[in-house]
Formats: sequence, C-alpha cells, structure tokens
Amino acid sequence: MSRRSKILSGALVTSALLLTPLGLSGVAASSTPSAAGVHTGHTMALSTASSPEDPDGDGYIPADPPVTGVTPSTQNPPHRYFHEFQANCAVSHTRPDDPIVYPQQPGKSHDHTFMGNTTTNAGSTTATLSAGGTTCKAPGDLSGYWMPTLYNGDKPVLPVGPQVIYYKAGVTDYTSVRPFPKGLRFVVGSPMQSADEFRHHPGFVEGWECGDSFFNTEFPATCPGRPDVQLNIRFQAPSCWDGRYLDTPDHKSHMAYPVVKPGTNDNVCPADHPVALPMIEFKMAFPVNGDMSKVRLASGPGHSFHYDFFNAWDDRTLKALVDHCVVGGLQCDARGYDETHPEAGAALGADYRLP
Repeated sequence: MSRRSKILSGALVTSALLLTPLGLSGVAASSTPSAAGVHTGHTMALSTASSPEDPDGDGYIPADPPVTGVTPSTQNPPHRYFHEFQANCAVSHTRPDDPIVYPQQPGKSHDHTFMGNTTTNAGSTTATLSAGGTTCKAPGDLSGYWMPTLYNGDKPVLPVGPQVIYYKAGVTDYTSVRPFPKGLRFVVGSPMQSADEFRHHPGFVEGWECGDSFFNTEFPATCPGRPDVQLNIRFQAPSCWDGRYLDTPDHKSHMAYPVVKPGTNDNVCPADHPVALPMIEFKMAFPVNGDMSKVRLASGPGHSFHYDFFNAWDDRTLKALVDHCVVGGLQCDARGYDETHPEAGAALGADYRLP
C-alpha cells in the first residue's frame, strides 16, 4: 500500500470515528468533562501526534520482521477442552491517557484504569514499557492493559487485587497459536459503539453481570447488596493478525476475530489475517453493588466498555507459557501450571520466572 493511500485510509477511519453517533438506548449516563469530550453524544478528539514508533506518521507501525508465507490452519488436533493460561494483573494507576489512541498527548483521553505495567502513560513505547515494572504475577509480563475507569457517582471504583486476563486459543487448531510479536497493540470495542453494537460485538461473552443478573448491555439498576457480589464483565479480543503491522490508524484493522470454516464448526483465522495469536479475555470484577443508578464509565454508559492491550512481554517468558499451556492444551494458572495435569509440570518457577 502506498504512503498516500495509507494516509487517506487513516483519515477516513478517523473521520468515521468522529462522525459515528452514540447509541443511547438502555440506561442513559453522563460522563465528567474531559479533553476528549462529554458523553452527551460522546466525541473523540482528533489525535494530533503519532507514536515515536511510527516511522512516517501515517498510523501504520510495521512489524520488523513481518510474518509472511502463513496460511490459516484448518487442522483439527486432538480435542482438548482447555488451552489457556492466566495473566493475573492488579490495577496500578488511573490517568486520562491512552498511548495507543492519543500517543504523546497526556490528558487527552477519558480516564483509564491501568493494569500490568506500572509506567504506562501517554508517552509509552515498546522500549519504555520493557524498562518498566509490573503488577502482574509474572515479572516477565510488562504489557500495558487498560480500560475506562468505572465510577459510582464521582467516586472511582477500582478492581481489587489481581484481575483475570485469559490468554487462550481462539481457533480450533490450538497448536497453531504463536506468541504476540513485541510491540503489538490494539483496541477492543469502542467508546463510540451503540448499545446494539456492544451486544452483538464478536467479543461479547456475558456482558455486565452481578448476582443473578447476566448478559446485560447496560449496568443493572440494582445488584444484591451482599459482600460477595461484585459487578463483572468478560470480553474477548480478536486473535488473528495480518502479520504486517503492529498498529494501524484505527488500532483494529491489523487484527480480526476467527471465522467459522464453511461446512464445519471449526474456528479458523481469515485469509487476510492468517496468523493465530492468543485470544485475550478480560474478566474484570468491580467492588460495587446495591443501588447501581449512578454507576457509569469514564467513556459513558455500560455499552461504551472497551479496552486496550500493548504487548511488552519478555519474549522467552511468553513463548514458554504459550507453548506449554495453549499449544499444550492445558488449563494453566499464571505460573503455567495445570492442577488437573500435575504430570505436565509448570512453565515458570515458584517465583513466576523462567526456571
């Protein structure tokens, strides 16, 4: 693709994001003002800077080297019910920054709750994250994970303790899954999406849930006021990569969700995104219940939920976990240990580091 055509497509994507109306069906909510706009018809400010990793400022960050010569696997290996491991990462900080959507522009985003890398801010790059610290159990996971901050009225409600971030196979051939390339980044969902788009998003698993209330597009009006009840959400990310770019102007089009192979029940990567990577699934728990009428996201109502991922794993650590747990067909904890298959051992040592 020529530089001119890439710039044009990036401009069209940005324009589309700015012009997309927000669906306001369901429970209406307002957001506090921010540089990125107010949620009475949430708007997204135009990014006025590019990442230092974007060589020509066109929104495309090329993979170096790219992954070529790959076709989507249609193999059907022996059935294993699980092929996953957990990254358990706690909240580190909140900040109105987004180094993917608004690189080098501090304060321009709605407020985000950051997990994993303790240094994530508007100026983050692969190099700065790789030099940072982490709240994840595995010290090798220096990735940045973030989502819009949840509020009850004007009070932030932050997840307590390590949250569950699954890394799993999204395709039937779990043996074809390979680790993320260093520096890969993407956005899952959108603060601009309508309620219907959120409900029918391919990453939608269970929506908002609390107590006996499930599959909610908006926050339930009330939740049981018991100490054991929290507001939960599960949401999956695309797991098929084009092999060419670590980021694109819309922060999405280099990634795709698996598709069903015609005539089968098998999930495969589409031909234009042939590289199978781990499927991330956020499983977040927010300590709020009872009267939920004032609960909202920094980005607006419940259906504006979205999240970002910026890969800065230590390469060897991530490969060990992917090979042992995903390719190996195990259900692993953050150490890469499956208690139902103790004979398989663990990918990491007792300190969650490579042995």
